[in-house]
Amino acid sequence: MKRANRNSMTFLTPAEVLAVLRTAKQSRVRDWAMILLAYRHGFRASEVCSLQLADVDLKNQSVVVQRLKGSLKTTQPLYPHRGMPLLDEPTALGAWMKQRPDDGSPFLFVSQKGGRLSRSAFFRAFQAIAEAAGLPVEKRHPHCLKHSLASHLVASNVNLALVKQALGHRSISSTLQYVGTTDAQAATAVQSAMMATF
Repeated sequence: MKRANRNSMTFLTPAEVLAVLRTAKQSRVRDWAMILLAYRHGFRASEVCSLQLADVDLKNQSVVVQRLKGSLKTTQPLYPHRGMPLLDEPTALGAWMKQRPDDGSPFLFVSQKGGRLSRSAFFRAFQAIAEAAGLPVEKRHPHCLKHSLASHLVASNVNLALVKQALGHRSISSTLQYVGTTDAQAATAVQSAMMATF
């Protein structure tokens, strides 16, 4: 089966990401923290639901990222963002930890009934929030968050090796699916390189 390229993937614009985060924060702090972590670290739904309390160190502002599907396990910083509070991970997680019920569960994100929040529950929560934020139907899937991070990094000309590391890909070929180029862009890049070299 042929892999989809970036042009066929669905991702959110930066404005749509903020709209989703704003709606999530107004709805439930847990959902704001979950969606923010999923976006900032490129988590799949099952990965964000698998996060445990021991994976998060608020004091040192870090999170252990255990990827699925054979991807890399890394420790990444939790990013503060003074200019845009909706993107401030330590603040979002701190707010959730104050509200999180002490139900004995080792998982970071728990359901209202207690215990680990399921992947399907996260999907339903994201779908409702995305709808309330005014996103079209094709953008109401949490995997759009991973695609969005990749697309935003690539659009900002972040080195592909760094994008690969941020997404936890073992192979650069997995990262390249987010890069959409045209013949005109390639020709312009070659011409710029030649002018700079000679």
